[in-house]
Amino acid sequence: MGTTSAVPPNTTRPAPRVAIIGAGMSGVGMAIRLRQAGIDSFHLYERNADVGGTWFANTYPGLACDVPVRNYQYTFAPNPDWTSLHASGPEIWRYFDDLAKQYRIREAASFGTEVTEARWEGDHWVVVTDQGDQAEYDFVISATGVLVRTRTPDIPGLDTFEGESFHSAEWNHDVDVTGKRIGVIGTGSTGLQLTKALAPAAAKFELYQRTPQWILPWTNFSYPGFVKALHRRWPGLFKWEGKAWDLVTVIPFGNAMIKAGWERTMIAKACELHLATIRDKKLRERFTPGYQPGCKRLIVGSGFYRLFNRSNVDLVDIGIERIEPNGIVTSDGVLHELDVIVLATGFDTQLYLRPMELVGLDGLRLSKLWDSSVYSYRSVALPGFPNVFTLIGPQSPFGNQSLFGVAETQIAFAMNRIEEWRRGEFESMSPTVEATERFNHDVRTAMPGTIWVSGGCESWYLGPDGTPTIWPWTVADHKTMLATVDSGDWNIERTGTSGC
Repeated sequence: MGTTSAVPPNTTRPAPRVAIIGAGMSGVGMAIRLRQAGIDSFHLYERNADVGGTWFANTYPGLACDVPVRNYQYTFAPNPDWTSLHASGPEIWRYFDDLAKQYRIREAASFGTEVTEARWEGDHWVVVTDQGDQAEYDFVISATGVLVRTRTPDIPGLDTFEGESFHSAEWNHDVDVTGKRIGVIGTGSTGLQLTKALAPAAAKFELYQRTPQWILPWTNFSYPGFVKALHRRWPGLFKWEGKAWDLVTVIPFGNAMIKAGWERTMIAKACELHLATIRDKKLRERFTPGYQPGCKRLIVGSGFYRLFNRSNVDLVDIGIERIEPNGIVTSDGVLHELDVIVLATGFDTQLYLRPMELVGLDGLRLSKLWDSSVYSYRSVALPGFPNVFTLIGPQSPFGNQSLFGVAETQIAFAMNRIEEWRRGEFESMSPTVEATERFNHDVRTAMPGTIWVSGGCESWYLGPDGTPTIWPWTVADHKTMLATVDSGDWNIERTGTSGC
């Protein structure tokens, strides 16, 4: 980017004031990068009581990450002491806890605090919280995440149940589930993990399935002590091990989601062979999806199907009619008596920044911009909202890449713009409406070849208008597109000018 600023080029201005909305994976990563750049004038706002985002909020039994841990950490803050290929939820949270201590994240954060509004006041943002606080910032970084606001099914009588009921992301640890009659509603990744954790300990366990899911078989394993020692001795090994896992998992998986080819065929065949391990033909048919693998987010893991050979475990794929004080009544009129009901029913994945309101140029409101569909410019910015950058926002490649990789690419983009601001190269910038519309046209044009459109299912990737709010190209394309700034795509305000 060039400059016509009154501030001489290459002159460092005072550090920018940066508001980071969210202290989960992307928000903590952004804070660390700012600290590493010597910028301490930032503040995080987090609705939870501590850092970690989904890994703080979710504490249910069996919680783990289905992405290999070498690809599920910051490349700029590797952990040599992971215990296994797929880390448990508590271990991932400890990773964030350690980083928060190392980089003094908590001292720059307000916990139990939600941002209700951010207003552009001509040359800065005013951030307003539900605690009544206000503060001024030069940049706003949205790190609000996707799996945040729980979705509760509208089941008649749910509030009349006399046993214990709660959402999986709001686990009640005061409830001892051992030896209880447990019903889990939902068959996504959480449903699989809960089944594996709870079924062996329950007196009776029922999994309520509305839509069958494809499961990609994958076995976890523990890292021996000498591997941890090697990583502590030679941290550079992380780089090469991460590249190896990219070749084995991230790149083939990402390609399978966006285009037909050997990668998609291989994943589909692995899922089909895994399903074929169910010996009971009728049970196998009940677990067989009517869409292509990958259309919904793939479940990864092993050992799930064989649990249904146990006498205390049952699949309930008859619709739920209502809930009564003693349990669930299915549409065939049968009462399933239960002590505990767990809602593994996911999240409202199309909220992103909302319900926070952004008020940008000329009074433009985010609620108006997104009144019919959610969209962005290249996954990192919004037209009409200067100096706002989004991390893991609309059209990010979270369907075909580790979220750490996505966030790092977007954090690098935001950091580059912040450094340009420090050098006096601009005062504010936001993508033009034309550039945003052009990008979204390209997204829609590319989308039909992806599995999310051609696979024949409905999924949480779909926006209100039925279009996937996800990146339809490769991981490499995402990095390339965000590596530079096409100044013609941006409204750029410089000191003493009216834009260019």
